[in-house]
Amino acid sequence: MDGRDHYGFILASSLLPFLGVLAAIVLLWNKYVGVSDLIALAIMYSIAILGISAGYHRLLTHRAFATSRPIKIFLAVAGTIAGQGPALIWCAHHRRHHRVADKPGDPHSPYLDHEPGIRGALQGLWHSHLGWLFDKDLTSDPIRYCPDLARDRDIRFVSLHFVEIVIAGIVLPGLIGFAIAQTWQSFLTGMLWGGLVRIFLANHVTYAVNSIGHYYGRRRFDTPDESRNVAWLSIPSFGEAWHNNHHAFPKAAFHGFRWWEVDLTAIFIRSLEVTRLAWDVVRIPQDRIDARAAGLARTGGGRLAPAAPAKPLAERPTADGTADVE
Repeated sequence: MDGRDHYGFILASSLLPFLGVLAAIVLLWNKYVGVSDLIALAIMYSIAILGISAGYHRLLTHRAFATSRPIKIFLAVAGTIAGQGPALIWCAHHRRHHRVADKPGDPHSPYLDHEPGIRGALQGLWHSHLGWLFDKDLTSDPIRYCPDLARDRDIRFVSLHFVEIVIAGIVLPGLIGFAIAQTWQSFLTGMLWGGLVRIFLANHVTYAVNSIGHYYGRRRFDTPDESRNVAWLSIPSFGEAWHNNHHAFPKAAFHGFRWWEVDLTAIFIRSLEVTRLAWDVVRIPQDRIDARAAGLARTGGGRLAPAAPAKPLAERPTADGTADVE
């Protein structure tokens, strides 16, 4: 989210799903959970995570592939259902993050301005996980970072109606539950599990990529930041946790570079490509991967490594939106 106007929503979207999880635990303990609830949770979780990973992240932020207008709108709406913020704001924050990852100006680095030691580490992890969203003064101007998206009337419309779409994303799993079990109880518990519980789970998985993914894990590439690959997080994040791979090649449509690096979003994008619903899918050849790894190893990486970030998109000579993004 962005600025003071969204502070109330961030507070509500953090507390209400948590309270929903507590209610779900009570119901689960008393065996008040049905198949319809779990189906609603699975469907809505998959839609929300794909919306963030394939939609907000790989399509809109990094333009890792192209697709038709209906698929673009569907993915933008699916990302909005996750409740992490309007598409324009989310993408602006993320492009800013890539410009200065783990350096001054990064919206959610776990390393900036925190005291040393365990306490400072915990403060940094909290900030990068969720705390940064409560900064009323934080702003990443979409006109500066995302002029291409700011000119897209579909993305503007979806962003403008963010709250309504989030609410619809809570009601929809209730309808799924009602369609399966045909009771009003299944409608309510469907909204609980597929709505509030799903928001809690999906959002904290995404937030963990920002926090854990810059603190713990393996580094294949010595990128000028602290990004890590976190294998156990790759399944629930649909491939987003191959984060060091992503920071080495931000425009890559596929974040898993080896056969065992499971990337469910990549499978989804491939399926769109096979059915001709996606094109211009950015792939990174193995020789380029090897050359990049060797080059970064020679220069050295980490947050203290020197970096020359590109200018925000609006400040480049080709600011009409044709300029490449990170």
